[in-house]
Amino acid sequence: MKRTIIKIDADKCNGCGACISACHEDAIIMVDGKATLLRDDYCDGLGNCLPACPTDAISFEEREAAPFDEEAVKRNQALKAAQNSMPSGCPGTRTRMIERTSVNKEVEASTHKSEDIGSELMQWPVQIQLVPINAPYFDNANLLIAADCTAFAYGNFHREFIKNHVTVIGCPKLDMIDYSEKLTEIIRNNNIKSVKIIRMEVPCCGGIEAAAKQALQASGKFIPWQVVTVGTDGELLA
Repeated sequence: MKRTIIKIDADKCNGCGACISACHEDAIIMVDGKATLLRDDYCDGLGNCLPACPTDAISFEEREAAPFDEEAVKRNQALKAAQNSMPSGCPGTRTRMIERTSVNKEVEASTHKSEDIGSELMQWPVQIQLVPINAPYFDNANLLIAADCTAFAYGNFHREFIKNHVTVIGCPKLDMIDYSEKLTEIIRNNNIKSVKIIRMEVPCCGGIEAAAKQALQASGKFIPWQVVTVGTDGELLA
């Protein structure tokens, strides 16, 4: 049948993966660093991926294609979920929770490591584009949304900000995508108790603050939130 379906221009694609996150049907995969339509019958033709692409590599075209098959999509998503729950695939994207209590107590009690500071990170991954929307660690979580430079600029970042928080990071200048849609889904689909936004004083960091505020508003939830700004000299400004 002839129908509207997406078309991906490989020459324009920069491999950022934003379209993969935006596609609700998991119809797009990465092949050799380029976004690729997995199967015609997985694409519903609605184009949720189009506005997510920062290079305008995705467009609509009218061509012969298999009809959209919702049942096939569900089967593929179920298989993908099962595979993601198994100890396989890229270790860098494997979802896991981290128990830090006993480790940090040992560090604090150690006399020969009195200046050693244990990590307070509670989960992996942390990059906004990589975290699963419905990861179990988001349930009843205090969410920390941080510009990635803040952890390097502020020396006590783990103890003061990451501790007892689920952390997601990003750089709106380098990633060149709008985080608001992903953050909206995280907040909307999970029981988030509070949101803390950590940004640098530089203007480009305004993007992560704006995305977080937009996500809070779009989620339709009333959640306590605050913004903390870190100066380029490592001092807290607000």
